[in-house]
Amino acid sequence: MNVDDLGKDPNLQAAAPVSVVIPCFRCADTIGDAVASVAAQTLLPAEILLVDDCSGDGTVDALRALAADHPPGWIKVIELATNGGPSAARNTGWNRAGQEYIAFLDADDTWAPRKLELQMAALRADPDIALIAHRMDVRARNLPPPTLQLPARTSIIGRRQVLLYNPFPTASVVLRRDLPQRFDENFRRVEDFLLWVQISGAGHRCAKINQTLASWHKPNYGAGGLSGDMQAMRKAGRKVRKELVRQGLMTRPEYYFTRVLSIFRRTHHNLVLWIRRLRSNGARSRVSP
Repeated sequence: MNVDDLGKDPNLQAAAPVSVVIPCFRCADTIGDAVASVAAQTLLPAEILLVDDCSGDGTVDALRALAADHPPGWIKVIELATNGGPSAARNTGWNRAGQEYIAFLDADDTWAPRKLELQMAALRADPDIALIAHRMDVRARNLPPPTLQLPARTSIIGRRQVLLYNPFPTASVVLRRDLPQRFDENFRRVEDFLLWVQISGAGHRCAKINQTLASWHKPNYGAGGLSGDMQAMRKAGRKVRKELVRQGLMTRPEYYFTRVLSIFRRTHHNLVLWIRRLRSNGARSRVSP
């Protein structure tokens, strides 16, 4: 499906029926960029819900200041009394949203300007889609957003594709508000993958646009200090896969296959890091006196 021309549909120029949910935890330094990327959309969402996850610092004041800088009611600040993690914050925003669709964005990520335009065009062309995502990249904050590589096309992503890897970065997802599934608040890592499998496993139509329409602004895994995060993510991934088996959404053979695939990816990842360290050490030795 070619959605680029659909994105120019004049019927889509009014505010999109989208509630943007952003979980916020001690993010006063980054939330401004995230909200600015939403405000820069060629197709604006109807509302933004900033859900403070009991930050306990100056984050709430920063969120209120952002809300005051925009049209009244466009940005709503929700304060949680206790810290429940990103799943609880996203669920709270999802449950309080007033629009037909929910879009997720993290407080340290940003969107490219035509993200919502292209996603809503694809949804307009195929109303049976319940969840639609796109590619993301990692880039420095001072760089411009990723450019489009036209034509933009949408592909349907089946359950088995979702099981093999997580094709839906959270900050890329737009989904129907009326879906009965929610983020499992018992999981603080890999909780997004669990939800996507539950949605696709329930038979809902999921799709992905072949464009990079959002960016992470954080180091690649494997950078200094992040090895512990990688280990925790792998442990959480195993726990999530076991939960999927328990729920009947993943068979035992699929579980073992994905375990082997995970080991292969980890080995490849470690090899790449080892080669990078060798090259870095070699470069330092050439410039040392």
